[in-house]
Amino acid sequence: MFSFFKKTPKVVIRHRAEHGVSRKNIAPEALKVLYRLSDAGFKAYLVGGGVRDLLLGRQPKDFDVGTDASPRGFLIGRRFRLAHVVFGKTIIETSTFRKQPPPSEKEEENGPGELYQDSDNTFGTPEEDARRRDFTINGLFYDIKTFDVIDYVGGLADLEKGILRSIGDPNIRFREDPVRMMRAIRLSSKLGMTIERGTLKAISRHHAEITKAAVARVLEEIFRLFSFSAAEQSFRLMWSTGLLSDLLPILNGYIDSHGGNKCPVWNYLHAFDKATAGRGEDISNGLRIAALYLAPYLDALASSAPKDREPNRGDRIRVAEEVLQVVGSQYKMPKAAYYHAVHLLEELACFEKNPPRDRTIRASRAAQFQDAVLLARIRAAVDGLPTHTI
Repeated sequence: MFSFFKKTPKVVIRHRAEHGVSRKNIAPEALKVLYRLSDAGFKAYLVGGGVRDLLLGRQPKDFDVGTDASPRGFLIGRRFRLAHVVFGKTIIETSTFRKQPPPSEKEEENGPGELYQDSDNTFGTPEEDARRRDFTINGLFYDIKTFDVIDYVGGLADLEKGILRSIGDPNIRFREDPVRMMRAIRLSSKLGMTIERGTLKAISRHHAEITKAAVARVLEEIFRLFSFSAAEQSFRLMWSTGLLSDLLPILNGYIDSHGGNKCPVWNYLHAFDKATAGRGEDISNGLRIAALYLAPYLDALASSAPKDREPNRGDRIRVAEEVLQVVGSQYKMPKAAYYHAVHLLEELACFEKNPPRDRTIRASRAAQFQDAVLLARIRAAVDGLPTHTI
């Protein structure tokens, strides 16, 4: 038997006048769900990242609701049973408070000694729900009835100190759900927070567990590492903790053999962050992958170039496909994103020459052309190429 908490944090309640959460910054659709549940006599809390972002003065992208009401309606997912309350294009994820399943259930499901958890649907109290979440800054609740912020896990103190800390023992929590390691890196990079020492050590110790996670979840997290101008920092942490060696071993090997901390991969990701600043997650997945593999592609193209001529379009496409083939097949990347990345890399050569003055761009290719221009500017910023034609 093991315990998640060496010391149980005291419950902290901050009343309305003691925090900056305002209903005017909460989506009206989320307020409707919260008020309907509360008016029906149930507990209704805004939970998770939405509360965190509001306390940081950020506008949340999503709003999730936790309640003690029994789940009804259209339930989504196997790992988490969620009710999606739909308001046109807006979806409010609503879930009944859950608790950590006992160790015996995990071993029955996965075998002795295994902690990997692919279901989490045991109902519990608000406090139990907070303690089963991933990081303290994500374990905060906002009560729509009292307007209090409720903290069962020490998240308010960590938020104020800029620390990202696992709830409970990270050596256990990361084995239960290895994707939490990637989330820790993404959140700390996005929010400019420091990963708490024990949490960071646990990632380095258990990074190989990430291979147990579902491929679709891992690919989604890889794409999300590029958001909010945090790609360079995110992938540096992925590399230094060992996660990159498990997820993208060829890219990891390239970094190791091309200067480590001084590898050109970091320069291109730095330029990517600057070029996409302010766009949030509004970046195509093809552009993300093309920027990540830009340095390996340019090196592979230079080393495979025919001695008697410049690489033609066919040469460039072949090299781009070879460089991206593993990541494309290993993670079953959607073909649209994969071929978008291939063509973005191939089209870099088009920006090395002045295009014809009467050249026009078809409407159907406008978005791809914009990405191609952006990738060319990223390369130009790093390699010192002229940008007057871009």
